[in-house]
Amino acid sequence: MNDVLEGKTAVITGAASGLGRAIARTFAEQGADIVVADVQAEPHEGGKPTHDLIGAETDQRAQFVDCDVTDRSDLVTAVDRANDFGGIDIMVNNAGINSETDVLEVTEAEYDRVMDVNVKGVFFGCQVAGERLIEQGDGGSIINMASLAADLGTRTQPLYCTSKGAVKTMTYAMADRFADHDIRVNAIKPSYTKTHMLEASGMGEGEMGKQFEAMMKQLTPAGRFGEPEEIANVAVFLASDLSSYVTAESILVDGGLGNT
Repeated sequence: MNDVLEGKTAVITGAASGLGRAIARTFAEQGADIVVADVQAEPHEGGKPTHDLIGAETDQRAQFVDCDVTDRSDLVTAVDRANDFGGIDIMVNNAGINSETDVLEVTEAEYDRVMDVNVKGVFFGCQVAGERLIEQGDGGSIINMASLAADLGTRTQPLYCTSKGAVKTMTYAMADRFADHDIRVNAIKPSYTKTHMLEASGMGEGEMGKQFEAMMKQLTPAGRFGEPEEIANVAVFLASDLSSYVTAESILVDGGLGNT
């Protein structure tokens, strides 16, 4: 599978770090030009900014645009930046934040913050990209980052689960709406993946963190956590013509954890 995204342009939110960074790099390796849309250019994990890394590692073009997904006008700016590369073909609504606050302790401010980023940002990312793809008239692919948490409510992440459940069902509604325009809308539902967000959660730290990590790996049939590139490979499939008959789907990429 080489250059399956040749000639395509992808706008990826939250692409400075983590899963978004892996998706951006993998898309570029497959021939796509990339708009990195994030609130900061510097990656949490260190190293070159994603757009510079793509320029150094591939022959593809990449640009960074400052984008707060809770602001619709920023999303418009990010999608417009794709015009520098011939117009948007793929939108990846990846930006998201975690929450592990107990349901009895969640404040209105925290609720609004998580829902603004994880739900509002995805909703209007779909809307803005959908509008532009309809105007262009060539179809396209929208990919939303949900989570295994959309299917499995856990007591430790009530707010996060709520937001990702919304992303999953929103994806189905968007797919139905945009199908008339040959625009496919799908979601990816990762489980535990080796990113900065996972590290920031305290996974593997301290005795309790190590015990929890060992337990989750034991419960996962694959026996390990996912690599960001493994999520990115599924995104390549959904972004490309390889999935031309796939829409209104949410694909688990979880090493089998959700089925145990």
